[in-house]
Amino acid sequence: MAREASFKTASQEETIALGRVLGGVLHEGDVLVLTGDLGAGKTQLTKGIAAGMGVTADVTSPTFTIEMVYHGREMDLDHFDLYRLDRAEQLEDTGLFDVLGADGVCVIEWGEQFADEIGDARVDVFVTRLDAEAAPGEEPPREVRFVAHDARGEELVDALVAAAA
Repeated sequence: MAREASFKTASQEETIALGRVLGGVLHEGDVLVLTGDLGAGKTQLTKGIAAGMGVTADVTSPTFTIEMVYHGREMDLDHFDLYRLDRAEQLEDTGLFDVLGADGVCVIEWGEQFADEIGDARVDVFVTRLDAEAAPGEEPPREVRFVAHDARGEELVDALVAAAA
């Protein structure tokens, strides 16, 4: 059974703060696949991850460039956005396979459709807007759920739970 943990964030700032905690427990070779609708908060979570890794650059979603590399204190953050891809063959040109399991951290937005190609050495992160819990005109809270697929992913989820406590 895969290890899971779920967190609820009430604001953009809290989503970034959760990402900052996550960024502090990541190790070289960690792979996160972020899944959620447009505007769910994937990039906000990634901004926090980057901050937790010591990245000082402004983090944006690389929708048109596919990949952005950010330099952290101890390792790089490779941030991919695969939204515009629809076939596994297109992954060959993205540079994704060059960084999977390498000496940095890989965060992949919209990568769920390529789970088989990415492999089990990953943690899936589902970011969901809880629209029913917000009054009209209010920004809804988010649920951020982590699902590990291998032993390292389980360690990562456990470390995140401990660090966020």
